[in-house]
Amino acid sequence: MAATRTFLVLKTACASAAALLLGACAADNTASNVVAPGDAPSPTTRTLDAGAALLQSRPPIDALNAYLDGFHFYNGDMKAQMEAHHYCAILNDEVIQCVIYDGNRKDAKLMGVEYIISERLFTGLPKAEQALWHSHVHEVKSGQLVAPGIPEVAEHALMEKLVHTYGKTWHTWHTDLHKDLPLGVPQLMMGFTADGQADPQKVAERDQRFGIDSAQKRKDRADIPAPAVAPGADAWRRGQVFQIADPTQTPHRH
Repeated sequence: MAATRTFLVLKTACASAAALLLGACAADNTASNVVAPGDAPSPTTRTLDAGAALLQSRPPIDALNAYLDGFHFYNGDMKAQMEAHHYCAILNDEVIQCVIYDGNRKDAKLMGVEYIISERLFTGLPKAEQALWHSHVHEVKSGQLVAPGIPEVAEHALMEKLVHTYGKTWHTWHTDLHKDLPLGVPQLMMGFTADGQADPQKVAERDQRFGIDSAQKRKDRADIPAPAVAPGADAWRRGQVFQIADPTQTPHRH
């Protein structure tokens, strides 16, 4: 019941302030790292785009009613970090799916996906599968993970839920390195688990853009109990690092 109430708080906020969540919430304050190659849209392309926007329905896109901002690092290389803008659909009390962009402006590049599941679902996964997932305890408790633009009470309720969840994240466009096209194979990303891991400059720059204070959010979330991390998560801490072998030999990390 607690999980249900948590999501009801968020869904209520989403229903009553959808424009806030995906408009003012996003703040239009983070530019993409990449300029895609190609000519500017022609009049024909613009006309087709406008027509599609008017005539076609987009139920899966319309379901993206929550915005989260946080940080990832490449599994096996904590120095290779990046900010990740998550636009998420709450499928039910135990599953959330997010598309990840490198910014929050209209020209942001689709960078990857993250699937978020409850602790109950995570503990039922095979051990080999669990090694691909990361915990969210530190991201929540540290104040690094934020839901900009929604009321504090709704964000706090959402974080109470997310602290018990696990994420599997794949980045398909490595915009920190490849400024033109999405090259190579997807890379598995991880989340931070302790103080001193996330680049403080990246966090500070993010906070300034959004007008938030991660340190204050950390204090505000002190009342959120920190659950024990399930043994199979964050496998990199035990030396278990997995990435897909890339036959193109495309560099993905600095």
